Amino acid sequence: MRVLVVGGGVSGLTAAWELAQRPGTDVEVLEAADRVGGVLQTARVGGVLLDLGAESMLARRPEAVDLVHRAGLGADLVHPATVRASVRAGGRSHPLPPGTLMGVPGSAAAVEGLLAPADVERVRAEEELPAPALTDDVSVGRYVADRVGPAVVDHLVEPLLGGVYAGHAHDLSLQATVPALWAHARRGGSLLAAVRAAAATRPAGGGPVFAGLRGGVARLPQALAAGLAVRTGTPVGGLRRTPDGWAVETPAGTEHADAVVLAVPAPVAARLLAAAVPAAAAELRAVRTASMVIAAFAVPAAELAGLEGSGILVPPVEGAAEGLHVKALTLSANKWDWVAEQSPDVRVLRVSLGRAGETQALTADDADVVRWATADAGRLLGRELHPLDSVVVRWSDGLPQYAVGHLARVERLRAAVASAGRLAVCGSVLDGVGIPACVAAATRAAAEVAAFARMEP
Repeated sequence: MRVLVVGGGVSGLTAAWELAQRPGTDVEVLEAADRVGGVLQTARVGGVLLDLGAESMLARRPEAVDLVHRAGLGADLVHPATVRASVRAGGRSHPLPPGTLMGVPGSAAAVEGLLAPADVERVRAEEELPAPALTDDVSVGRYVADRVGPAVVDHLVEPLLGGVYAGHAHDLSLQATVPALWAHARRGGSLLAAVRAAAATRPAGGGPVFAGLRGGVARLPQALAAGLAVRTGTPVGGLRRTPDGWAVETPAGTEHADAVVLAVPAPVAARLLAAAVPAAAAELRAVRTASMVIAAFAVPAAELAGLEGSGILVPPVEGAAEGLHVKALTLSANKWDWVAEQSPDVRVLRVSLGRAGETQALTADDADVVRWATADAGRLLGRELHPLDSVVVRWSDGLPQYAVGHLARVERLRAAVASAGRLAVCGSVLDGVGIPACVAAATRAAAEVAAFARMEP
């Protein structure tokens, strides 16, 4: 069986790699860009190598870590040296309260000093409020604000969700983005009590929450691609169903495949499926996407001496109040020992800019982005910074926005794709934007394609 996988990010490469393990399967990956990896990418800044896309994966979810081992990179798994982050509030950086769930605290005491006294009292009153069970999906912002007040959303939930989805709490689905809170909401009861209960059930010796790779998480797609047939610089212009499979239009001509796996961003997938599977294309077109920008710059190590913690989150309300462009800052050498070990004299910072609906950083010149990043980082850290080197990368349409009702949309999408036959989809538009969720969706897509072969007479 010949399978063409459209998209050479971690999703497409995982699907292809899983299919390649099956005897009798001929797999080829078609990637429009001149490299594989999608939003997983590394670069050297001031001679220091670091990730410029996702830099870690959720270690307590097994799919990605298991794949790392199977791909032969298990010996290079590492964990953050620190995950103690701060959040900006009132023009100052405060330690992120411990024991929160996507920013929701387990008690009013946890947010004292961070929120205004009246907002702390609003949190304290939550356990006395009526708490009926939810029956329908709602936005994260609406649910949390109704329970503990809008200040928790503005100052804690927004920066954490913004870091994962580059979106806004009042636009994102509770069911799809914070399933632990959704499970509680469906039962009803106090939100504070639920957060405390969740914290109590976390295993004391459960191991680190996050994992990375020495040399960068981007090594994972590179390792997968090394054992596969991959054609970069090969954009797919169209798909057409044939009696025995699919015709795939490429710059080199029409390719024929027994089955196709689509592992591309939602806007691209919608365009490719518009004629062949219009119901699936309609669902994909309805998914909004967010773009973001990462600016990394190197400074003399002495300029960051004495700073602790992994970085600083900037809520939108604080960024607006202080005139900041950035939404988060990471002290890469503090967070990752393998980054710090590369140079004793140079330290690298990663700064991210851009949320859903924002285009300023996306369309600005690199020089302007670096200037904003340097000025904002200096203000957040309370010291003057002098960059030695910098790099800017833009992730256009890189993060799908899981609107209210997203999981129902995904069910309809998968049903439409299945009805077409010999076709599967995977990627961050489906079940989660993190690496483990993408690996899981890709593994499912590979199994669906393999099932087509088993059903052949």
